[in-house]
Amino acid sequence: MIEFEYTRATDVADAVRLGRSGRARYLGGGTNLVDLMRQGVEGPTQLVDVSGLPGDVVEAPDGRLVIGAAVRTTALATHRTVRERYPVLTRAIVAGASGQIRNMATVGGNLLQRTRCPYFYDPAGSPCNKRSPGQGCAAIGGHTRDLAILGASPSCAATHPSDMAVALVALDAVVHVSGAAGDRRVPLADLHRLPGDRPDVETVLEPGELITAVELPAGVNAARSTYRKVRDRASFAFALVSVAAAVELDGETIVRARLALGGVAPKPWRAARAEAVLAGGPATTAAFVAAADAELADAAPLAGNAFKVELARRTIVAVLEQLTGGRA
Repeated sequence: MIEFEYTRATDVADAVRLGRSGRARYLGGGTNLVDLMRQGVEGPTQLVDVSGLPGDVVEAPDGRLVIGAAVRTTALATHRTVRERYPVLTRAIVAGASGQIRNMATVGGNLLQRTRCPYFYDPAGSPCNKRSPGQGCAAIGGHTRDLAILGASPSCAATHPSDMAVALVALDAVVHVSGAAGDRRVPLADLHRLPGDRPDVETVLEPGELITAVELPAGVNAARSTYRKVRDRASFAFALVSVAAAVELDGETIVRARLALGGVAPKPWRAARAEAVLAGGPATTAAFVAAADAELADAAPLAGNAFKVELARRTIVAVLEQLTGGRA
């Protein structure tokens, strides 16, 4: 049995004060943390409940959309502005979990959920550098089908599980953070770290820092956008490959494309190379194939997941064709 102290934070300052302990964890909806505690992966001595902190979706006068970290993901997915301006975000959230889980899960917690690598979830039987640095990685020499093909290291090839985060990265989201040293803003694309030789350090957050909001900048044109998730079954499995995409067109020319990938890397993967290939070019299938090839040029599949390279290529092309009606 894990013994811990439970405290409900009254405001952000109170949460940060309580969260300074190295063994404290912030509790939102609990849809991932509670599972980790049950499995013996996490053993916090203190839970700081932040689910009651103010959580609203606010449209700023300058066009920004500010999403409180305590907003439930169902509320975000069904918000009228999100559905109209950012359909890619609504579709990613709906693809991510059942209605019951979305009703509990918070935006901040979703971003910080941990990998679903089965070796990570097996503290009794499998070495894992993410769980216990220096133990080794059972996954790389084991069942590799679900592992990363981009951004992995010899220490860890686990993938990040969030669908919502993939869409938010494509939308240039910025995370608002509060901590003992004050407030700061972190581009979501920079929030999660690649594993390197320290896969246990998953984000750039300092101990005790709390995500308080996620901001979508003004000027992001995502009305023509979508999210496609390829998985083993339609009943809320994690992605083998997913693509979040938004495209701005001028006739048959791509003014700007936004692309991010899920299920293929230890973090939501911004497909910057593909975006650069597409910008200013024709909306054709040939261009989409070239963009996908550029993005996947450095893919390093393992023995059991080489299929992900071709699956990612085809999914990128299919999503761009869907958004543009691309021709050969």
